[in-house]
Amino acid sequence: MELKGLTIARVRGALESGETTAAALAGQVLAYAQQENRRNNAFLVFSPERAMAQAQRIDEMVKRRQPLPPLAGVPLAVKDVIVTRGLRTTCASRILANYVPPYDATAVRRLEEAGAVIVGKTNCDEFAMGSSSENSAYAPVRNPRDLERVPGGSSGGSAAAVAADMCVVALGSDTGGSIRQPASFCGVVGLMGTYGRVSRYGLVAFASSLDHIGPFGKTVRDAAALLEVMAGRDPSDSTSAAVPVPPYLAELDRPEARDLRGFRVGVPREYFAAGLDPEVGDRVHSSIERLRGLGADIRDIRLPHTDYAIACYYIICMAEASSNLARYDGVRYGVRSPRCRNLSLVECYRATRGEGFGPEVKRRIMLGTYVLSAGYYDAYYRKAQKVRALVARDFSEAFRDVDVIVTPVAPTPAFRLGEKTEDPLRMYLSDIYTITASLAGIPGISVPCGANGAGLPIGMQILARHFNEPAMLRAAQAFELSGAQ
Repeated sequence: MELKGLTIARVRGALESGETTAAALAGQVLAYAQQENRRNNAFLVFSPERAMAQAQRIDEMVKRRQPLPPLAGVPLAVKDVIVTRGLRTTCASRILANYVPPYDATAVRRLEEAGAVIVGKTNCDEFAMGSSSENSAYAPVRNPRDLERVPGGSSGGSAAAVAADMCVVALGSDTGGSIRQPASFCGVVGLMGTYGRVSRYGLVAFASSLDHIGPFGKTVRDAAALLEVMAGRDPSDSTSAAVPVPPYLAELDRPEARDLRGFRVGVPREYFAAGLDPEVGDRVHSSIERLRGLGADIRDIRLPHTDYAIACYYIICMAEASSNLARYDGVRYGVRSPRCRNLSLVECYRATRGEGFGPEVKRRIMLGTYVLSAGYYDAYYRKAQKVRALVARDFSEAFRDVDVIVTPVAPTPAFRLGEKTEDPLRMYLSDIYTITASLAGIPGISVPCGANGAGLPIGMQILARHFNEPAMLRAAQAFELSGAQ
C-alpha cells in the first residue's frame, strides 16, 4: 500500500475493501519507519508487539464483518512525554532512561479503544522544554523536508514522523507552541484544543496550567478525528472540562462548511511587526486573501498586551517546571546516580539531578526556582499572572467582534541545526506567536500555507474562543480545500 499521503479515510477504505489488512499495514509502516528513523531520529522506541496485537484485533473485526471503530487500523505515533503501559517513556531524558509506566494516558487509551495502532514513541526536547527538538538526551530530530534543519519543538519527532509518512497521525504536547510550531516547520497540520478539552492524565507535567495533548495529521479532518475521540471530561484529571464534545467531523461534513460566507476573521497588527521573515509574512497575507475569497470578512484587530507575552510565559512555565520536576530526585522517581552509595542524601540529589538533566532543563529549573523564591515571588511570578490575565482579556474582547483570528505560527521557517542553541533568548523568540493562545487557554491550529523560496514549509495559525473548535476547524478545512481545488 502507498504510504505517502496516507489518511484515516484511506486506511479505512483499504480495510473495508480488502486491499490490505491492519496487520499488513502495521508491518509495512513499522518497517518503513525503522528504516527512515536512521535519517531523522523521529522515534525513540518502536512497539511492534503492541501494534501487531491491536492490528490483529482489527482484522478479526473485519473478518467477522463487525462495525469498525473510527480509527480502525490507523498507525499512530505517541510523543515520549505521554505515558504508555508497558512501553518505555523517557521524556527524552537520561533521568527516566528505563522508566516503563504501569498505565496508559487517557488520550492513549481512548485512541486505542477507537482502533488506533500505536507504532512507537517519538523523540522530543527533554521534558518538552525547547523549540527545536535539539535538547533530547538521545540526539536531535532532523526535519524530513531538509535534514540539516530542525523540525521544531518540542514535539518535533511527532511532526517529523507524520511529515515523513512514518505514521498516519501522531500525538504531541503543546505548552507554548510545541504542536503548532513543529507542524508549521514540517508542513503538516497540528492542533491544540482549549485548555481542559483533552485530559492531561498521563502527560508528564512540564507546566501544568499550560500543558495540552493534541494531534498531528496530514489533513485538518484527520486532526479533528483524533480530537473528537480524545476530547471530553475525564474523572482522572480535575482540570478536564465538563463541556459537551461537538461532533467535529459531522460539522465539517456540512455543505456550508466548505466556504466562509459570514465568517469574521481578525488579523492582529501586533503579529506582523518587526522580526517576521518577509516570506512568512507574504505567505500568510496571501492566505488571508484566500480566506477573503472564500467569503470571509477580514477585520484588523488589536491584541495590545502581546509584547509582554514572552516574558510572562517564560516566568510562569519555568516556575511550574521547577515545582513539577522536584520529584525527580533519584529516590522517588527516576534514575539514581551510581555515586549515591558513597554520598549524603543532599549530595545524592545533586549528583542525580546533575547527571540526569540536560542543560536546558537545568536552566529552567534554576530560573523557575529563582522567580518563586522569597523576595522575588511578587516581583516576577505574581506579576506574570496578572499580565496573563490581560493577555486573556485581549482575546476575549477580540472575539466579541470576530469568529477566528489568523496569524503566522512562527517568525521564520525551520532554522538550521545548531543555529540557536547557544542563544536561548533567540530560541525562546521562536514561540512569540504561539504562546499567547497558551496563556489565554484558547484553541489553535497550524495549517500549511505554502513554502518559502528554499522550499521550506510555512504554517498559518487559526485561533478561536474557548471551546469553539468547530469554528477553528471550519476555517482551517475551508482554507485547506481551497488550495486543493
